[in-house]
Amino acid sequence: MIALSMNRTDYENDIRSLLMAFFYGEKIVLNGEEWNVRLDVRYTENHTALVLKDHNGRSLEKEGDCHFEDYRLGRNDIKNLVYRLLSEYTGMVLPWGTLTGIRPTKLPMEMYESGASRADAIHYLKDTYLVSDEKASLCAIVAENEAKVLKDVDYDHTFSLYVGIPFCPSICAYCSFSSYPLSVWEKQVDSYLDALCKEIEAASTMMGNKKLLTFYMGGGTPTSLSAAQMDRLLTCLEQYFDLAHVSEKTVEAGRPDSITEDKLKVLRKHHIDRISINPQTMNQETLDLIGRRHTTEEVKQAFHMAREAGFMNINMDLIAGLPGETSEHMQRTMDAIVDLAPDSVTVHSLALKRAAFLNQNREQFPVAGADEVNRMIGISHEGALAIEAEPYYLYRQKNIAGNLENVGYARKGCEGLYNILIMEEKQTILALGAGASSKFVFHNEHGHRIERVENVKSVKDYIERIDEMIDRKKNFLLKSENSF
Repeated sequence: MIALSMNRTDYENDIRSLLMAFFYGEKIVLNGEEWNVRLDVRYTENHTALVLKDHNGRSLEKEGDCHFEDYRLGRNDIKNLVYRLLSEYTGMVLPWGTLTGIRPTKLPMEMYESGASRADAIHYLKDTYLVSDEKASLCAIVAENEAKVLKDVDYDHTFSLYVGIPFCPSICAYCSFSSYPLSVWEKQVDSYLDALCKEIEAASTMMGNKKLLTFYMGGGTPTSLSAAQMDRLLTCLEQYFDLAHVSEKTVEAGRPDSITEDKLKVLRKHHIDRISINPQTMNQETLDLIGRRHTTEEVKQAFHMAREAGFMNINMDLIAGLPGETSEHMQRTMDAIVDLAPDSVTVHSLALKRAAFLNQNREQFPVAGADEVNRMIGISHEGALAIEAEPYYLYRQKNIAGNLENVGYARKGCEGLYNILIMEEKQTILALGAGASSKFVFHNEHGHRIERVENVKSVKDYIERIDEMIDRKKNFLLKSENSF
């Protein structure tokens, strides 16, 4: 247990994020009386003193001036001071330095908008945030590629649509999403679609004159639906939303054991132009361990089936750091992915979310440390380049060892526009279905602000309270009519 003691709580979350990165998996308690390591933070007017102690009697101290008159400068000063202390104590160097936010690419993108070069951005990331050469270069390149993809997006007059299907063939050990095993909920799927179609009809009038730019169906596993159910849902969407001129229409076909020729034909019939087939790993023993219940051979069969059906933009998701895996496992996975040659690859660092079975049973699922996961990420980077895919979006999550990253790679023209938009948070995302969270973006002369309207996560509650879910959005938009 890590105890954090502060004479005032300024920058508490920033300090906690660094403690979580250096002491991965440890519980952090403010003013805890029982501890293995204790960090004392004492602020004066423009000065900070740190004392780190452990139960073995080791003690380290650091102090320095902090520019508290400016919040951003003060935050950088305190994070640098804490980082150097923790790095000295643990012997660790974090690849992302003091950067703990979800979107590190925001920094170079802001610099590019002011006329800075890639070299300027890399230097700034290294000098200000202690980011490694490798990650600073990656961040700067991703920001450049993001800017190219987004350059023609009209945020004021467009929106994106998300539709959630919360059912899965089985629940994976690492999953914390609002997902429901189809074997238990199969009899409720049609009732769920009844409610979802009702929400689709109501939502189709909510965006006024805004044009639909991208459509994304996620989950769960949307291809858990039967071919007839998928046809019904997409027909409903086409009835109420104009999909004819949408730039990108994506359906996650995540589990290869949920993909059939009939379902692929339905997706093609409705002009879905991008799908995601997600093996997570191409090592069979790992798939068995995490409860995927499909084989690596089924992954290959599903991929080739999709190609034969005419899909020319196929993404594949992978996870670095799955239980029992090392860089050798990642190399085998990437060799198999390179042979398949998908159009994009998204590589996630394993995040141990609180609700995931894997996190609640860590002793059964030993996972690699941050250094090994970072090597795995490096192998995936080389594999992506081998299929001529460049990094185009990047984000981080909480509960990742070493504060590592998730990266999307794509061949030119195959980038997932929705993926960037959901992270960029400059465009309204209208989200429908159980557990869906709409993000309404309001632009003004000072920039933009974001308001969220969420649906209930429970499938049962969503079905029973669908009118309330619709009214939540309607009432919110009525109150915001003058500014939306």
